Amino acid sequence: QSSFFFYQQSTYPRDCREVQGQCSSHNSSGVFMIKPDGYPDPFEVYCDNTDSSGGWTVIQRRTDGSIDFRRDWDSYKSGFGFLSHEFWLGNEKLSFLTNQKKYQLVIEITTSSGYLIRVSYDHFRISDAFSHFKLGNLGNYSGENTDAITFCPSNMDIDNCSTACQRTCEAPGICQDEVCTDGEVCFCPDGFFMKESDCVPPEQCGCYVSEGQTIVPEGDFFVNSGCTRKGVCTNGQIIWDEGYACSPNANCEERNNIRQCYCDDGYGGDGETCTSLIPAKDCQEIYDDDSTRNSGIYRIKPTGWTGSAFEVYCNMTDGGGWTVFQRRVDGSEDFYLGWNSYKQGFGELNINFWLGNDKLHYLTNQKRYEIRIDLVNKYGAPYFAKYDFFRINDESDNYRLTEVGTYSGTADTGGRSGVPDGYALSYHLNQQFSTKDRDNDAYSSYDCASYYSGAWWYKSCYYSNLNGVYGAYYFYWYYLPGSNYNLKFTEMKIRPI
Repeated sequence: QSSFFFYQQSTYPRDCREVQGQCSSHNSSGVFMIKPDGYPDPFEVYCDNTDSSGGWTVIQRRTDGSIDFRRDWDSYKSGFGFLSHEFWLGNEKLSFLTNQKKYQLVIEITTSSGYLIRVSYDHFRISDAFSHFKLGNLGNYSGENTDAITFCPSNMDIDNCSTACQRTCEAPGICQDEVCTDGEVCFCPDGFFMKESDCVPPEQCGCYVSEGQTIVPEGDFFVNSGCTRKGVCTNGQIIWDEGYACSPNANCEERNNIRQCYCDDGYGGDGETCTSLIPAKDCQEIYDDDSTRNSGIYRIKPTGWTGSAFEVYCNMTDGGGWTVFQRRVDGSEDFYLGWNSYKQGFGELNINFWLGNDKLHYLTNQKRYEIRIDLVNKYGAPYFAKYDFFRINDESDNYRLTEVGTYSGTADTGGRSGVPDGYALSYHLNQQFSTKDRDNDAYSSYDCASYYSGAWWYKSCYYSNLNGVYGAYYFYWYYLPGSNYNLKFTEMKIRPI
């Protein structure tokens, strides 16, 4: 049988000890009103005065399981149950209570066999809601049962399951919050990691890096402060790549706690290699991004080109940045084709091909380009011709050759027949492109493209015919030293100047 007592006065006792002092004639256990320091309103508590000293403020009681204690945060914050039966007083009230004085905590447990266990801690205190009512102190323990509350080894800390964070040598960056689901747990303190069943300092973990005292998880990597070496954790050991370095279009940075080479804005890649996300306009821009690039196939998108970026072969020799638009290495590719084939392009970029007149028009009209033509005659002798300006018009003008600049090179005429050096291409200046099915040449007697089995900027008819039938007199460069026909190799390429 419980009794209830109420105070009709402005000053309430702060706990059950003060209830006992204010009302010494009533030493029975029961429900009383108290108001701890700082708490806004008085509230009821159950005071236990059954032992010789009395004055115990009860914060929890469970007797038969009639009240559900599997509740949410707000329920434990406010309290629940019936003070005369089963209840939890409430963490908010308990916080104000335990922070106004030094309190002893006594826990009484009756086993199913009726055995009473009593344990005591001489300084019990919890924090406020801001600190999630953390158990701040317990003090010294006394009693018979060492299992009433979890006790941890001296090199470990104790925390409740909801806030405990266990880090391991295997996964130092991950908080292992699955170590328990209810109650309390022992875990390694800050700066220590679980290795098997022991707490160890970081240097005793396998992939430990002294710089920054970092533990690298298995399979992960660590990059030093200058991004000059990269270590990967493999089988518990750091394997170092001493050749690690940032691309010219990258910086050594730390993002989201991960230091490495990161590509600059507008570039994509792993930091060691960065490629522009905005397609380059020509091979020169690709070379400028990274002068260590090898000759090969890349994607570009010239100014004004409305289609998708397209593939070109970039020749990175002779200063690099050459966009190749024609190459012939053998007779395996048929170059005696019609207008649409030369408009769109054909062949294989690694072997024999014509890039396409549409692409060549957009390329040569976005900047000023020089052209280099490499030639190898049937005896294997190499020559080249350079002109410091090259440009063609669009299809509406039949891809007219509008610019051929000043010549330099080794493919000279030697003044033979009074023909100046470089005349093999400059002769065709201002001529429209012709194919076997589109006659745009200036010769009235016959169709040059059909007669000489090629496609070119024919006039009357040519001093060069680099798309003529392979292996015949028609594959030609006028007065090339040595043999000037039956060429073995040609490559035509442009670069901005």
